[in-house]
Amino acid sequence: MEKKFSFSVQGMVCAMCVKNVENAVKKLDGVKYVSVNLATQKAFVIANDNISFEDIKKAIEKAGYKATMEAHTEDLIEKQFQEAKRNMNLSLYITIPLMLLMIIHMSGIHIPYFIVIELIASTAVIFITGRKMLRNAWVALIHSHTNMDTLLSIGAISAWLTNILAILGLDVLSFGTVAAMIITLNLIGRYIESRMKSNAAKEIRLLISLKANTANVLNNETIIETPIDAVKLGEIIIIRQGEKIPLDGKIIEGKASINVSMVTGEPLPVYKTVNDNVISGTIVENGIINVKVEKVGEDTFINQMIKLVEEAQSSKVPIQALADKITRYFVPIVLILALLSFVFWFFNYELYLPFLHKAANIFPWIITDAGALSTAIFSFVATLVIACPCALGLATPMALVTSSGVAAKKGLIIKNGEAIQMAKDINVILFDKTGTITTGQLTVVDHNLDDEVLNVIANIEENSIHPLAKAIVNYVIDKAKFNKITITNVEEISGQGIKGEFNNDIFNIGKPIYAENYLNFLENGETVLEITKNDELIGYIRISDTLKSNSAGIIAKIKELGLITAMVTGDNEITAHTIANKISIDEVWAGVSPEKKVDIIRKYQIEGKKVMMVGDGINDAAALKAAEIGVAIGTGSDLTIESADIIISKGDISKILDAINLSKLTFKKIKQNLFWAFIYNIIAVPMAMMSLLHPIIAEAAMLLSSINVIYNSGRIKKMK
Repeated sequence: MEKKFSFSVQGMVCAMCVKNVENAVKKLDGVKYVSVNLATQKAFVIANDNISFEDIKKAIEKAGYKATMEAHTEDLIEKQFQEAKRNMNLSLYITIPLMLLMIIHMSGIHIPYFIVIELIASTAVIFITGRKMLRNAWVALIHSHTNMDTLLSIGAISAWLTNILAILGLDVLSFGTVAAMIITLNLIGRYIESRMKSNAAKEIRLLISLKANTANVLNNETIIETPIDAVKLGEIIIIRQGEKIPLDGKIIEGKASINVSMVTGEPLPVYKTVNDNVISGTIVENGIINVKVEKVGEDTFINQMIKLVEEAQSSKVPIQALADKITRYFVPIVLILALLSFVFWFFNYELYLPFLHKAANIFPWIITDAGALSTAIFSFVATLVIACPCALGLATPMALVTSSGVAAKKGLIIKNGEAIQMAKDINVILFDKTGTITTGQLTVVDHNLDDEVLNVIANIEENSIHPLAKAIVNYVIDKAKFNKITITNVEEISGQGIKGEFNNDIFNIGKPIYAENYLNFLENGETVLEITKNDELIGYIRISDTLKSNSAGIIAKIKELGLITAMVTGDNEITAHTIANKISIDEVWAGVSPEKKVDIIRKYQIEGKKVMMVGDGINDAAALKAAEIGVAIGTGSDLTIESADIIISKGDISKILDAINLSKLTFKKIKQNLFWAFIYNIIAVPMAMMSLLHPIIAEAAMLLSSINVIYNSGRIKKMK
């Protein structure tokens, strides 16, 4: 038995922190999967039944971080945003006047005791506004690992120490103002990052805003406003015009036009009446309905959507493995390089001074008369600051956060990062027929059974969840011919039919033995079920389904991408080919069982093709798992979330195109982000070691690199 945990992690500042948290959790015996997202501060863990959240929490605390389930990710991100804003403002209030004084002092206008003023101001900035950075660096140190704050803290304190050394009379330039500027620029960067993260997480906040806090519960003809958490399964709630539907359920009285756009992406209101399902988060635009509650708590559709989107944002894509390997050794290597640059300039200053003079003609910030110690400290601090791996750590997570949010807004839930990367490489898309290519609104159009037999058949079919069974039951109920009777020995054979016993007679409902007997019906796209009693044919039931209006157009667009389209259905050859011909599907596999669908997927995979399986997520569970990407199509209360990688909350296959296009765009942005993050470090680190970068220029470059990654990821939102 597996358990899944989704929770927030506090104290992470870079990709190294992510690895530290993941490694700490992986050490627990029974943990199968760990994924931590820097952008959302969220972790997702799959573990054996013997692992509890307390075990995970203790492991993370041992690594120097904090795990909590107290707040949603977006609440923590908003809190961090406000904290970053306060620290940035305070730091600016101190640093800007200090910079002005420094400029005046360096211009030749002597300011008495400037070096002391510089020490007081820089101390306030480092140890007050930058205290969290220092604390994070210290926690990392005592837990025997490093992070971005390690580099920044060493760099800032090194620059600050030159201020003290200068006051003590040593022949060294004071970089106290530089220390304050390093901290301030870093705080500006964290403010901008947290603001952009906050914007990226707004789709989650939008989903949460759809949740109602209370429900109007009908109790003995009295309406009681009840907190959502107190509503029980089976209770009746009333939703009036303009109100949100608070919980998933079935309409038992009334009718209404319901706005589902914020949940499923469908722009037009949907008409619902008795026996129709409704989902939480949607809004009644017209009418009033009484709903019997069928799902509460975490099982409701809106809570499942929030959970799935958060899990998707916490997942990883395979391409991130390269960045993870690099960040594992990044900080120790940078520390070594910074020390090497210090030693090099301290012992070779006079030898390479002509080089600095020539370089100063190109880079005006280079100091050519600072002396060996000051130049060594200058290059040491610049190397530490320039190499902070912020951009590298944000490259993939920010793209995943943005794309997951965009997908959720379109009624498309992508459960994991691998699906985002894999969707662009799909060669074949297999479609189930009923409810995928067709509307799934099956209706009985004709039969030749008497009322007594029809009632027996309906009672047998009540034991099945197949759409055909539901169509028969609803038909008999609508005709007021349904009487509850006791059926025994019910047996459903997947892909074949169902049978049951009544009054010692065995009734079987299944596929026709000789389909040609019903040729006219099948060529109209109807499905025919034969009824036998004690193995003797006694009649048939004809069931009709209609094509979705956009099926042909979507199939055409998919084929324009060079993909093979195929239909896999349990229906007979004639009906399947009739439907396939109407929408120009390439290949048809008819009369197949759910197990046979898996074999068909394997056949394509053996040929070297990557397969996407699109089905209703119930009968197609095995096929959804077998394919590289499984797509479950269905309305909210019927979602099967365990089998699929992608869930379309409304039965619109046009979302498949959105998923493919989103995959291409997201992967493109991830590659761009990683490229610029790598290039930035490859160019900047050697320049800093050569003393060609001022620490302030280095900090500004690091800041711009991170902002570029976040901004580039945000452009995914412009996807049409």
